[in-house]
Amino acid sequence: MAKAKKWLMMTFCLVMVASLVLTGCGGNKNEAGSGADAGTPEKPVELVWYTIGTPQKDVDKVMEKVSEYTKEKIGVTIKMKMFDWGDYNQKMGVIAASGEPYDIAFTCSWAFDYVTNAKKGAFYDLTELVDKYGQGIKDALHPSFLEGAKIDGKLYAIPVNKELPAQKVFRYNKTLVDKYKLDVNSVKTLEDLEPLLAAVKKGESGVYPLSAGKDFKFDLPMDLVNENLPLGVRLDDKGDLKLQNLFEQPEVTKHLDTMFKYYKAGYLKQDAATATTGDEQKTGKWLVDMPQTQPFADTMWTDSYGYGIESHPAEDPYVYNWSVTGSMMGVSANSKYPEKAMQFLNLLNTDKYLRNLVNNGIEGEHFKRLAEDRIEYLPAKQEGYDMPQFTLGNFFILDKLPTDPDNKWDEFKKFNDAAKNAPLLGFNFDGSSLKTEIAALQNVREEFYPSIFTGSVDPKVYVPRMMEKLKAAGLDKVQAEMQTQLDAWKASKK
Repeated sequence: MAKAKKWLMMTFCLVMVASLVLTGCGGNKNEAGSGADAGTPEKPVELVWYTIGTPQKDVDKVMEKVSEYTKEKIGVTIKMKMFDWGDYNQKMGVIAASGEPYDIAFTCSWAFDYVTNAKKGAFYDLTELVDKYGQGIKDALHPSFLEGAKIDGKLYAIPVNKELPAQKVFRYNKTLVDKYKLDVNSVKTLEDLEPLLAAVKKGESGVYPLSAGKDFKFDLPMDLVNENLPLGVRLDDKGDLKLQNLFEQPEVTKHLDTMFKYYKAGYLKQDAATATTGDEQKTGKWLVDMPQTQPFADTMWTDSYGYGIESHPAEDPYVYNWSVTGSMMGVSANSKYPEKAMQFLNLLNTDKYLRNLVNNGIEGEHFKRLAEDRIEYLPAKQEGYDMPQFTLGNFFILDKLPTDPDNKWDEFKKFNDAAKNAPLLGFNFDGSSLKTEIAALQNVREEFYPSIFTGSVDPKVYVPRMMEKLKAAGLDKVQAEMQTQLDAWKASKK
């Protein structure tokens, strides 16, 4: 479930060029085989690519096939190394700290943190290389992707071309919706759920209709500077960019009171503040939750759970820093071949054959082709090459699966184009001078957020307690520094 959630937390943009010819792309004279003409070098260079996901036994076999193609195209071979979901952050941190050479690595807002590691100097500045070798990427990506990925005006990783905005939905178990003839179209707010929750609670023994765990969040009216801290700018900000406290917003106060009411009514499981989500979805013993969505998510969820799912928006779609940086590829600052790495990333994100080979494996072994742009997976893929596609590059040139609609990528483009930019898109707070305070504030967050957001405690009692601890941990000091940096960023944009 965590893997699926990550996949959702993240997926985007324009239908792209089917392939890219890199003729005319020059290289650094220090690199093997480069020159004014990016022809095939006498000796290809090997690029080491670290990525996240459960290690797959057929990776080397697929990368051999990849290398045959990339050697001919741009004079490189590819060595992919995978670290499992729970290991990636720690192992990549060790590699970066040791200075061990590699070329490309998965980075994002939730693993091998992009902003933190870019500021530490772990990643190569790609700003000029994208202009020189990444025109295909620039043509493909929605401008908000590149804008949101910049740190102090410079680009240190290439965002995956997938869904761009974030949007929470009310997601329903259609089996129970149909059984109780529930009017889900009437639900626009958290408070509107009450009659639906009551009906299922009354009719279904042992079912807690609102599925929520320790990471549960309802829709928030703010663009937070840091997802771990309660400071941000309201989404309806008119340009003032004045920081406010999340828990002083009337909508949040109302929702917290509602969640406490729902918890007392037995609509949530008693251990919601410590539980992980997912078990209810496996058993079908739930009515509604509030995940992030993307185009055709209902179809994907239905296929995954084995029963009907339908969803309706709980908020408008917005493009946040964390949604833009939810899946990226950076080039190591210690790479011997940064120009070749950039050429490879450009090819990966624009060449239909290469992108599908990396994602789907080898034709005839891992999948069979049904039509020009449609394939069907074979058992060997699940057994030996089950890769997380959201980590591997541009979605918009991927082949479709048997159940995918013909207009799949057109709908992704519409979803991306309809989104608004959140007020803080492109602003990255430098908290290096406040590490002690930020760590202390995050400890307070971990102590209070799960119980407060799941309604497990009375917010009228526990929010003031939390705020008292946040103040003691240095909230005002952090807010003042955030505002100073935000004001400077605002001035720099004029």
